Amino acid sequence: MPSSEVETLLLGGTANRGMVVRVGDTVRRPLRASSTATHALLKHLEQVGFTGAPTFLGIDARGREVLSYLPGETVTPPYPAWSMTPEALDSVAVLLRSYHQAVADFRPHGLEWAEPVPSAYVSGLISHNDPNLDNVIFRDGVAVALIDFDLAGPGSALWDVATAVRLWAPLRPDADIADVRRGRTLTRLRRFADAYGLTESDRLRLVDAAAHNHIWCMDYVRRGAETGHPWFRQRWTTGEAELTDRTNHWFKTQAAALRQALL
Repeated sequence: MPSSEVETLLLGGTANRGMVVRVGDTVRRPLRASSTATHALLKHLEQVGFTGAPTFLGIDARGREVLSYLPGETVTPPYPAWSMTPEALDSVAVLLRSYHQAVADFRPHGLEWAEPVPSAYVSGLISHNDPNLDNVIFRDGVAVALIDFDLAGPGSALWDVATAVRLWAPLRPDADIADVRRGRTLTRLRRFADAYGLTESDRLRLVDAAAHNHIWCMDYVRRGAETGHPWFRQRWTTGEAELTDRTNHWFKTQAAALRQALL
């Protein structure tokens, strides 16, 4: 096999774990029912000059989608110190805002998307829906690109911000935060909303959106586990179900403090 065709497994992720590889300057990933929609989205982003996403390059001989490889680092455990800084957090918010500006005039029709979000959070924008720590590319400590658009679909800026801040603050009980972010949830929540430039009306809805996003995301994981997906099953049966219950309760008891932090 020529060196340019050597496949290197890329780490991170859950749904496609063990199935995403790098080949030269490309990434090869399995196709999905929503791939046509995702490819249309990536083509739009390329056309408007947004450089913070992979470029769709086609389908290879093995029936996998081919995307451009974006150099940089993703954030996976153990989290490096640079990834937990306020400046890194700011850059994720700025990147997300740039994506929303780039996708604002994308008006797809007749496309099948992956996982519908609650109707209360659908505004006509195609949101990323999964800006997890390992779905953001960093260079020199600055977030420069989003990857893994598998869950992208009709949503809103509010829903994406809720997703991102829930994961990056993070929004969960302090006892379940095992890194330097422990004790900084309220500060990081406020900082993310400020860095993004969230509107006043969306700030008022952000805490509820994050709580609903947690339910939505964990229901997706639970259903994956119940249908036999090995990595979702492993995740759900090794503490995720209990963490889900604790976090749902935490949102209810801490809602007032979270809202106050955003004023």
